[in-house]
Amino acid sequence: MHRDEYLKMAAVEDSMWHYRSLHRHVCRELLHAVGRAPARILDAGCGTGGLIRRLISEVPGWELTGLDVLPLACQLAKERSTGAIVDGRIEALPFADGEFAAVVSTDVLCCVKDDQAAIREIFRVLRPGGVLIVNVPAYQWLWSYHDVATHSQRRYRSKELVNKIREAGFGEPATTHWNALTLPLIAFRRKCLPASPDGSDVRAFPGWIDRILGGFMSVEHAWIGLGGRWSFGSSQMAVARKPGMNGHSAGFTSDGRNGHDGE
Repeated sequence: MHRDEYLKMAAVEDSMWHYRSLHRHVCRELLHAVGRAPARILDAGCGTGGLIRRLISEVPGWELTGLDVLPLACQLAKERSTGAIVDGRIEALPFADGEFAAVVSTDVLCCVKDDQAAIREIFRVLRPGGVLIVNVPAYQWLWSYHDVATHSQRRYRSKELVNKIREAGFGEPATTHWNALTLPLIAFRRKCLPASPDGSDVRAFPGWIDRILGGFMSVEHAWIGLGGRWSFGSSQMAVARKPGMNGHSAGFTSDGRNGHDGE
């Protein structure tokens, strides 16, 4: 991304409705996967460090490492979090085999030319039974100025993401869309209105709008908490385990149901 996008992200990542919800999704799945016991966790493509801040505050016993390819992102992440921050590429992770209990990568695979190589590298650095949690933008038809501003390469169909995770060696991924209740608003903004003069849609919203959108996200989280999945939405999350010692289901629900749709 352009440096201005990183500066915008650093300014709003702790408060904007979208990031609050994204971080809540990741935290829920990590707690399900590794619990509160000490564990080494990698944020592959950590950006400005907001997710690391959230995870460290949630479970101080987790050992968080962040990695990003841009020096500005690493600098901001070091300033904003207490995790270890490493300069590197997700397609060639500078870590040993089996080093982490979990790897998180949010809205990064979409920006990588060879996303399959990145998933294989994540598989390599996970210990047996380790968990991958990945978030990506959904629906190529939703491509817009926002994707251009964030230097995305693609948006994902459900089967495409699932197949790439399987091909890297992981067990059956559990998936759900989210940003479901906001999808009509996002589609209208990006497809029907003029492009934002400031680049992406990452920005501080008026308080009343942020509260409404945050309320939509609370409904979505409540449904997933009851065992439901969202079959539509502008974002998609997948959770998968590397085969090994810890073989229970990947995430979202304990019965191993897969929530990807028929795209």
